[in-house]
Amino acid sequence: MSIEAVTRDSTPIESRGAWAAASLACMGIVFGDIGTSPLYALQVAVKAASPGGAVSPEAVLGVVSLIFWSLIIVISIKYVILIMRADNHGEGGILALLALVSPHRAKQSRWRAVLVLVGLVGATLLYGDGTITPAISVLSAIEGIKLYAPQAQRLVVPLTVVVLVLLFTIQRKGTSWIGAIFGPIMLIWFVVIGILGIAGIAKAPAILAALSPLPAITYLAHAGPVGLAVIGGAFLAVTGGEAFYADMGHFGPLPIRIAWFGVALPALTLNYFGQGGLLLIEPGAVEHSFYQLAPEWAHYGLVVLATVATVIAAQSIISGAFSLTQQAIQLGFLPRLNIVHTAGKEIGQIYVPVVNWALAFGTLTAVIGFGSSEALAGAYGIAVSLLMAITTLMATFVALQWKHNLFIVYAVNGSLLAVDLLFFASTSTKLLDGGWFPLVMSFFIAFLMLTWRKGEEIMDKVRREIREKSKDFIDRIKVDPPHRIPGTAVVLGRMATGVPLALSHNLKLNHVLHEKVLLVAVEMTETPRVTDEDRVRITPISDDMTRVELRFGFMEQPDVPQGLKVAMARRQIAKCDLGQVTYFTGHETIIPTGRRTGMAPWRKAMFALMHHNAQRPGAYFNIPSAQIMEIGVEFEI
Repeated sequence: MSIEAVTRDSTPIESRGAWAAASLACMGIVFGDIGTSPLYALQVAVKAASPGGAVSPEAVLGVVSLIFWSLIIVISIKYVILIMRADNHGEGGILALLALVSPHRAKQSRWRAVLVLVGLVGATLLYGDGTITPAISVLSAIEGIKLYAPQAQRLVVPLTVVVLVLLFTIQRKGTSWIGAIFGPIMLIWFVVIGILGIAGIAKAPAILAALSPLPAITYLAHAGPVGLAVIGGAFLAVTGGEAFYADMGHFGPLPIRIAWFGVALPALTLNYFGQGGLLLIEPGAVEHSFYQLAPEWAHYGLVVLATVATVIAAQSIISGAFSLTQQAIQLGFLPRLNIVHTAGKEIGQIYVPVVNWALAFGTLTAVIGFGSSEALAGAYGIAVSLLMAITTLMATFVALQWKHNLFIVYAVNGSLLAVDLLFFASTSTKLLDGGWFPLVMSFFIAFLMLTWRKGEEIMDKVRREIREKSKDFIDRIKVDPPHRIPGTAVVLGRMATGVPLALSHNLKLNHVLHEKVLLVAVEMTETPRVTDEDRVRITPISDDMTRVELRFGFMEQPDVPQGLKVAMARRQIAKCDLGQVTYFTGHETIIPTGRRTGMAPWRKAMFALMHHNAQRPGAYFNIPSAQIMEIGVEFEI
């Protein structure tokens, strides 16, 4: 986002105490990934800079300088200062940007449609990130036991698997009891790694020369082809930066900025410089440069602390995947999935079973298949670097849409995009060494999303064709009055036009109609939340039939009974006992045929399978199961 962008509709945190509490809380949610990068980032970059095995002082200074300035440019300037200004009513993240470019109106422009596709791919890259982050984080922490117990190397992978299995298993119980201590633990982590860094710097103060960008520039200028691999290794130090933007809606930008500049950035800088200082005097320490900063008596305690910190990093990315899935469903890119709202009150307290176990499968496959954090490093960076480039590209489009100064937008965002593309090019060198793993997963999910969206477009066209017009329906019941039964019927339909098939089929088969009928359509908006004032839109159809449009934001859980309560409280509809109404929904069965064009037969079959396994509308819209009547309807597409 350009420097001119202005935060829109974000909610300020008024008191200093609230800022401090939010800053502490965001350390555990936002900084888990980037905060544990010192476990492996410098090690991977220095090894890439030393292909012959000999670690030179020039390589160490160059790598430390490169990491430091990557943190300054990519995290501090791009994300913390600029990108976090591109919010959607206070919410951030790739799907918030996707909503800002108006996916429902994408057909108005070919470029807009392409951008929606690019943004969708960017969103799915977070799932690829979600499989690699827990694997590399926990592996790198537990690998610390090898330093003073080399014979324990064979236990690293089994212990990692055990920790990850436990982590994914507890998701269904909710994690509020863990979430309450995330922030304090990460604060302890940052304090500890900062102190260790100071000790390393004290051993070789010459490492402070890396505060200048000149060592990085000089080294890369003479490194030749190796330089690209070094840049890819240094990029691991900034992975996790996308969490700054994605979690902005939970805490607001100010607490994240305070925590970053006040705690996380100084601690990370000290630790990377400390590791660099250690390598200047002990080049052979490159295998375990992080752990060798600590005295021997503190080693195993540090392994435990590092494991806890990496579990927090893994938990954060898992919770992020749950939240991303919920947003994707609300925006119409995924079918309705079972979303369990856990008992906890912490941020992101939802559980999506299918996503949880898919991530578990991918993460465990990565741990067992790659076997070490060094091997996983090649698979890690490529998805994140591509996501960062897509984020910059979409933020540029939003800045132009908001009519900011063209010269500043192109100059600032163009420079940042060039840096992103450099990192992507460097991480792409590892495509065949594991980089394909998260990309394949991401592109497969993107394909499923596009199939679902296209299938729903075809279905909407079919619904419009076969739905009876409201006027025709009213005229028909006047000519041939059905038997009227006491009470109110709430008929759910996807669109706010015509008569839902559930109602017309019920009338045709049973020849009865309730005294009062509410035709309810739920619309998911491109804003995160909708106020009660804008929640309900009423259109009278006849004396006893009313169309009710309920609007929910993509960060909200749609709740039809609650929406009707709002309408009654605001006297937009007549009061009734919601515990006694009957809800009618359609039980749709899709039969893929060759009758309609727009999608290949095998994709139609895939869409039909996804539709068949989607969560029932009643459960998704929080309707009591005892009050639902489902009417079966078949569609041929």
